Amino acid sequence: MNRLEETATVNGIRMHYLRAGDGPPLFLLHGWPQTSHCWHRVLAPLAETHTVIAPDLRGYGRTDKPRSGYDKRTMAADVAALAEHLGFAKVAVAGHDRGGRVAHRWALDRPDQVERLAVLDIAPTRAMWQRLDAGTVKAYWHWLFHLQPDLPELLAGQNIAGYLGYFFERWTYQRHALDADAQAEYVRAFSQPGALRAGFDDYRASFPDDAGLDDADFDAGKRLTQPVLALWGANGLLGTLPTLDIWREYANDVTGEALAECGHFLPEEQPGEVVAHLRRFLGP
Repeated sequence: MNRLEETATVNGIRMHYLRAGDGPPLFLLHGWPQTSHCWHRVLAPLAETHTVIAPDLRGYGRTDKPRSGYDKRTMAADVAALAEHLGFAKVAVAGHDRGGRVAHRWALDRPDQVERLAVLDIAPTRAMWQRLDAGTVKAYWHWLFHLQPDLPELLAGQNIAGYLGYFFERWTYQRHALDADAQAEYVRAFSQPGALRAGFDDYRASFPDDAGLDDADFDAGKRLTQPVLALWGANGLLGTLPTLDIWREYANDVTGEALAECGHFLPEEQPGEVVAHLRRFLGP
């Protein structure tokens, strides 16, 4: 596989991205606390049938880390501009974790550009806030912690490897899946100037920016109209929720299932299953 690392200036930032393969465009959007590296086990097989573009989102990896623009509408506009820069009028998108939230907003704001949407181990942000009970808060405590100004940077910055390592251990079922090299890459990325702050700003944009947009769209009856594939780890939090039913409150055409023996990091814990599901969903 000929994998390229490239940079483009889009929507006022320099965005780093991986590119591989040939065929219909497929964008892969990573989550926190990761970078485009999280797709390393699925990139080559997906590139056999598609042009795969895996960017580092605003604030992550080798992409610029400005002090603003972490609302999902702006982050979606970043990747939409990258697609246009690369000459793609229509794309398929798969997003994991925070990248799934960016992908959701991209598909909602630009239904003519996003033809198919796959969301990996997330439910809509609005739905998760509405389901904050003792069990959800225990699992998603970091959402509330990351909202706080300055404190997460202060505490996590004392031991970045230890802080990220907590999530890599607790959120995986296949604990060998995030090997030492992968974890070292993520620690390196979040040790760069501004990287911790930018990742937390991604969460801080939840209120009021993201919540306001999500509520307004839901109240107006705005729904995802393109086909949606939802995949989640059977051994994670979403395995305890009616995930498909939740997504059907927000989208017209939803299919999907839980992946057995899998936690949160689907592309690394069960890469073969992720590739198989995406191939069936995307078609030839």
